[in-house]
Amino acid sequence: MRDELTAMPDEEAAHLLALPAEAMLAEAEASTLAVHGAVVTYSRKVFVPLTRLCRDVCHYCTFATTPKQLGAPFLPREQVLEIARAGVASGCREALFTLGDRPEDRYPAARAALDAGGHASTLHLLRDMAALVLEETGLLPHLNPGLMDEAALRMLRPVSASMGLMLETVSERLSTRGGPHFGSPDKAPAARLAVIDAAGRAGVPFTTGLLIGIGETRAERLDALHAIRTLHERHGHIQEVIIQNFRAKPGTRMASHPEPSLADHAWTVAAARLVLGPAMSIQAPPNLHAAEALATLLRAGVNDWGGVSPVTPDHVNPEAPWPHLAMLDAATRGAKRTLRERLAIAPAFAKAPTARLEPAIAVRVRRAVDGRGLPVVDGWRPGTDVAMPSLAAVGSSADARRVDAILSRGEAGSRLSESEIVRLFAADGPEVPRIFAAADRLRAQVVGDTVTFVVNRNINYTNICLYKCGFCAFSKGSTKAMRGPAYRLDLDEVGRRAAEAWDRGATEVCLQGGIHPDYDGNTYLSVLAAVRAAAPDIHIHAFSPLEVTHGATTLGLQLADYLARLKAAGLSTLPGTAAEILDDEIRAIICPDKLDTAAWIEVMRTAHRVGLRSTATIMFGHADDYRHWARHLLRVRDLQAETGGFTEFVPLPFVHMEAPMWRKGQVRSGPSAREALLIQAIARIVLYPLIPNIQASWVKLGEAGARAALDAGTNDLGGVLMDESITRAAGGVNGQMFDAARMAAVAEAAGRPLRQRTTLYAPVRRTYSGDLNDDCRCIA
Repeated sequence: MRDELTAMPDEEAAHLLALPAEAMLAEAEASTLAVHGAVVTYSRKVFVPLTRLCRDVCHYCTFATTPKQLGAPFLPREQVLEIARAGVASGCREALFTLGDRPEDRYPAARAALDAGGHASTLHLLRDMAALVLEETGLLPHLNPGLMDEAALRMLRPVSASMGLMLETVSERLSTRGGPHFGSPDKAPAARLAVIDAAGRAGVPFTTGLLIGIGETRAERLDALHAIRTLHERHGHIQEVIIQNFRAKPGTRMASHPEPSLADHAWTVAAARLVLGPAMSIQAPPNLHAAEALATLLRAGVNDWGGVSPVTPDHVNPEAPWPHLAMLDAATRGAKRTLRERLAIAPAFAKAPTARLEPAIAVRVRRAVDGRGLPVVDGWRPGTDVAMPSLAAVGSSADARRVDAILSRGEAGSRLSESEIVRLFAADGPEVPRIFAAADRLRAQVVGDTVTFVVNRNINYTNICLYKCGFCAFSKGSTKAMRGPAYRLDLDEVGRRAAEAWDRGATEVCLQGGIHPDYDGNTYLSVLAAVRAAAPDIHIHAFSPLEVTHGATTLGLQLADYLARLKAAGLSTLPGTAAEILDDEIRAIICPDKLDTAAWIEVMRTAHRVGLRSTATIMFGHADDYRHWARHLLRVRDLQAETGGFTEFVPLPFVHMEAPMWRKGQVRSGPSAREALLIQAIARIVLYPLIPNIQASWVKLGEAGARAALDAGTNDLGGVLMDESITRAAGGVNGQMFDAARMAAVAEAAGRPLRQRTTLYAPVRRTYSGDLNDDCRCIA
């Protein structure tokens, strides 16, 4: 069967067939590392053999059997749930349903069992069992039911994260008498290609692949890869391609058939990588070779080991037990790669689940993953009381040369490119400590070893807001689960709190609030006057760029004129909040009615020009990905190169629990611990030498996270934040204040001295060693 779909162009095939094996593997490895880095994924899953009956008679298969050898044609509901629950108990996230192809067409017992259960077909039974597992256990089903038409694929789509069907081969001669597929109508290449095509039309994330060594030629393998590539180019739905090597099984007609060598397997993996491109996920089963062979497959282009179960055997290859996960990890590390879990849907698809998953499953996937589309498995999330896990790792990375080259450019003060920064954010395993170490060297060079903090008080004068930012649980009316009633502090109360803060040792008040419908530019001037009257010497750190823009617009003033008025009225510095992500692609999702990227930058540019310095922030880990973080950092760097007005950069991990957009299932559950610490380090590297101070948010990271950040390029722990309310409204539980004693404990644990500072990082003339909680009155 050679046609437009299956026939690889002769010139391309001739090139690949003539390419020396060593050159082929080297090119494949470089291509793999360029996109996937040194991370190798696997899915922790349970196998649910719904039925081992099949209408086919493949001559190498030991999975299919007869009704006489089974207690029942199909696994009963209770047994399906028992397997799934055992998987959950062992940390699995996927339920792989394996089954024969349409057994009711061959076996009356299967037909009778389906009729007794009220199921029109095996596929209808599969739908109900997958729905049961999904609802009762949360495991994401991956379905391998054999041949399906588009209607069947659409029927199963709502209860699965992905589906699959091995193409195996496009060689029709293997289905003729004497061939391994003779008597197996479902193995006809045209029928299998039709299923893969239909899956594309149905929008199903799909796994397919080749079974090599059953009598096909290398040229026929290339034709099969070309067919897969053509269908993927048509629909974009192939999530991974498996290159599986034939294993001879006792008791089958092919028991004495020779198995493909490791070199032949590696050649085919490399061919798959070169034909399908660097972005495709290429899988090889890790249980069909000895552990020492796995490094060769990784070098050939494998970036995924497929499903590995700590609970159930490989029902398709029972003679080859799954490797113990510790052994698989060791073998992967031995090849200078880092083993990481994935979901039943490949990472590239999990990053944008709405595109190909039913809404309910898309929400499950989105809430589970990090910015790479990999599940967060350590239980840590920003704002929770789960301790920050250790990111220590030993060994080396196959992609270390590229990472080190980027770090060298960063340490030289060069402006890194977006793609270079994205690569740093994708770092994992032993690459992470290397990035931390580079950032820490820069920290020591720029600001020394001293850890700093400021004694300050938050005054959030209203939680009533005109805007509907999807991440905000502080704003009154933003969610039914918002904490506390709506309020608006009068000017006397604002002044009283500022005076109280000064009396308790604060050198700064931080003033921010919602955009109240009654507020105009004079309101903010009045707030400044109230604070100045009550606490003449306190530093006023106030008003986000959104508030500044609102104030200027309501008075009909240019930004420069209004900022000059604010400065004359006593404003000392601006907080760099309302930045979220400085990329309008993301702002359109999380805060569509808020000021855009250019407007935020223009407020800061103007503030710096009139003599007002500011902080800069990023709020990350929601609808964004590493491209957006990189763009944000570069925009902050470029503005700092122009104005020099930023005093510090503050990464703010998204706290998800009460955020409206998370409760609606629209965003991730905040960044992972890896991401939350990497951004501290990468910010140091990207912003060097322009912004000297990198701050850790103890409210978001927790005490252990703040401590870890000090080893990743951070030099400042921020403020004690008397009366912190915004993170608490979002569900954070790390307290309302982080007093000087706790700051000292964190710095001491890092082996670093602690010093109190002013907002502008000068030494303080007055210090306060008492209990900052004395007479503290909290809003709401």
